[in-house]
Amino acid sequence: MLRCYADPERFVRIAYPWGEPGPLAAHDGPDKWQTEALRYIGEQVREHAFDGTHPVLPIRIAVPSGHGTGKGAFAAWITDWIMSTRPGSRGSVTANTAQQLARKTWATIQQWTKLCITSHWFEVTSELMWFRGRKEDWFAAAITCAPENAEAFQGQHAPAGTSFYIFDECSNIAETIWKAAEGGLTDGEPMMFCFGQPTRSDGEFFSITNGAKRERWQPFPVDSRDSKLTNKALIQEWLDDYGEDSDFFRVRVRGLPPRASDLQFIDSQRVYDAQRRTATCLHDDPLILGIDYARGGSDKTVLRFRKGRDARTIKPIKIPGELSRDSMTVVTKIAHAIEQYKPAAVFGDATGGSIGGPINDRLRQLGFKVMDVQYGGASPDPHYANMRSYIWAKMRDWLESGAIDKDARLETDLCGPGSKHDKHDKVLLESKEDMKKRYLDSPDDADSLANTFARPVAVPKITSTKPPVYVGSWS
Repeated sequence: MLRCYADPERFVRIAYPWGEPGPLAAHDGPDKWQTEALRYIGEQVREHAFDGTHPVLPIRIAVPSGHGTGKGAFAAWITDWIMSTRPGSRGSVTANTAQQLARKTWATIQQWTKLCITSHWFEVTSELMWFRGRKEDWFAAAITCAPENAEAFQGQHAPAGTSFYIFDECSNIAETIWKAAEGGLTDGEPMMFCFGQPTRSDGEFFSITNGAKRERWQPFPVDSRDSKLTNKALIQEWLDDYGEDSDFFRVRVRGLPPRASDLQFIDSQRVYDAQRRTATCLHDDPLILGIDYARGGSDKTVLRFRKGRDARTIKPIKIPGELSRDSMTVVTKIAHAIEQYKPAAVFGDATGGSIGGPINDRLRQLGFKVMDVQYGGASPDPHYANMRSYIWAKMRDWLESGAIDKDARLETDLCGPGSKHDKHDKVLLESKEDMKKRYLDSPDDADSLANTFARPVAVPKITSTKPPVYVGSWS
């Protein structure tokens, strides 16, 4: 067990009787996503290098997934691994309802612990698991998540070990429980693991997987079709009955939250198709660079390229928030990108109050032709209330034939904003401020792509009989 301290994958492979007669006779080990998550946890343990005294940052894992992907088994393995390798650890296990907790989540932990090579070290009842002889300070407890029970999640500390929380089917766990659990992540080597089908497009689980808090968590989204454990015939029936982009199929199979609302500006199916479409364009399509600036924090400055119908071949450039505070660093990185790819046009957000205007000015002083995009400015199309609504509409239409990369953040950003009609009956895209009230993060990736639609860009003049050479695999 000592050799498994920083290697949960090793623990899972040696602690259970894979392939032997019994319940695991037909199984040879964890699924692909489970293996990736176990390896990530091990990497984090080694990186944090907890010395038994000085607290380290929490390891936070979130697994939004469809039906039958092995979330419960993974939660049981993590419980057994922590309890078997970290003396003095203390854990709280909960689920969205008392019935789910007792009959599924905790029952699964009991089943796997019986199979575990260290099972004789522990006593396990219907509510508690503890190391024999150390019931008071080395345990994991099943605790209901009723909002009035928040105090039960407070005061859990393990300064010399690991304080851990496992939240199962947690889309409907109250915010008070989440806040109480944060208090148990302040000392030792803390960890928190959250699992569930993302049945809501708001709340804490949505926030840590798709919203404002996702930067602090490591998500492992799982599509049921990609898991070796699921019933593929039943999934095909659901696909036939409900369709790829129905909320039922999104939540129960794809592990995606339901659509934000009936007024969602860009539908998920359009994004899903664009992710899987072959990227094609013409040789003389102009290469366009769109930039969305950030002041810092969790937001990023994002550069995205588009050449005709292809917004995938050149990978986006993302400048983390901590670096975006230094405007000269941002200027330098953008200048290097322009020199490397030589876009025919560059459009940068210069909305009033943002840092984009001064950065664009500096780039122009350096000789780069950068054009401002004023989100609140007038729209070229009278059907839209402002420039931002207009360029998002152009991007939405382009997605019907365009190709984008399979970036989870871009997908979330594209599907995030809603829309409405203003008092003049013009389409108005939901503001970033209103999105944040719904626990949605600033759509930096999508805004940068939308900026490439700010103005028509002429086909570049060809001065050679040879076709121009572009970076990537354009046809």
